[in-house]
Amino acid sequence: MKLLVTGGAGFIGSNFIRQRLLSRDGPAISRLVNLDALTYAGNPANLADLASDPRYVFAHGDIGDSALVSRLLAEHEIDAVVNFAAESHVDRSIDSPEPFIQTNVTGTLRLLNCAKQHWARLPAPQQSAFRFLHVSTDEVYGSLPPGAPAFTEEHNFEPNSPYAASKAASDHLVRAYQHTYGLPTLTTNCSNNYGPYHFPEKLIPLMILNALEGKPLPVYGDGQQIRDWLYVEDHAAAIWTVLQRGRVGETYNIGGWNEKPNLEIVKTICALLDKKSPRADGQSYTTQIAYVADRPGHDRRYAIDATKIHRELGWKPAETFATGIEKTVDWYLAHPAWATDITATRYARERLGAKA
Repeated sequence: MKLLVTGGAGFIGSNFIRQRLLSRDGPAISRLVNLDALTYAGNPANLADLASDPRYVFAHGDIGDSALVSRLLAEHEIDAVVNFAAESHVDRSIDSPEPFIQTNVTGTLRLLNCAKQHWARLPAPQQSAFRFLHVSTDEVYGSLPPGAPAFTEEHNFEPNSPYAASKAASDHLVRAYQHTYGLPTLTTNCSNNYGPYHFPEKLIPLMILNALEGKPLPVYGDGQQIRDWLYVEDHAAAIWTVLQRGRVGETYNIGGWNEKPNLEIVKTICALLDKKSPRADGQSYTTQIAYVADRPGHDRRYAIDATKIHRELGWKPAETFATGIEKTVDWYLAHPAWATDITATRYARERLGAKA
């Protein structure tokens, strides 16, 4: 199989690439092309140890560059596209929505056009085997009240942030290309991911790194916003399962069955760090928790019902939250140089207005 993975230098994409190139399960990967624009969250260091793999090709560019995408699809005789490329941080979308529309909507549209043209030129057997898998989020569904059933694939889209709205629009485009043109598409909507190589502005890595650096641990509002937490390697395995066996045109929700309020997440991290890397003064890291003003329009609860993917494709997460969060803390403790490079170099470049 020859894959084009977009956004593969980011958190989820790099974990997917690593899993596919190092795994012996399923069809062999003869070529994996990683197209990434290397914006603030894209980091080649995430895949540095795979750079010498003859199957791996890195292409620096944007999914909105139709000429580049078309060339990569043809040159590498791509069998499937897995689209991770996205602007994905809610706070950033509130501050500046336009980049989210450019990447998540216009970029996805252009990527779909290129994939459609490539697919149309393939011989019949390759046409039937070709897949376009679009990776999306549970945030397209909006917010759930306490006690309400979790999001299923039939839930209405009710996005509440510019980020969520841009992802909902891209999901609709993917659906439209399947129904209008017959492009064999698949969509996955996942819950909150965590694990190795997670960009440090997100909740879990931010709490780990701030705690170790003696900085405040900022918690929005009362900290009772509930999310379903999914270990990133479980997510990568689910995407591969959908790509292999998912029904064309279908959407599959991917969740960890781990609903937790943010404050509980922070306290769990503090307890693990208290045990694994205690403070010199003997106090708990919980003393660094600082409540801050809530995010505008902050959704109160997300929860994914992942029954469909388990029933149809046999996937379920391998990690509980207890095992996954301990693995995550251990990874950050073992890789301080990776985090230092991100915080010292990438944020500095971004402040200068340059792409990292």
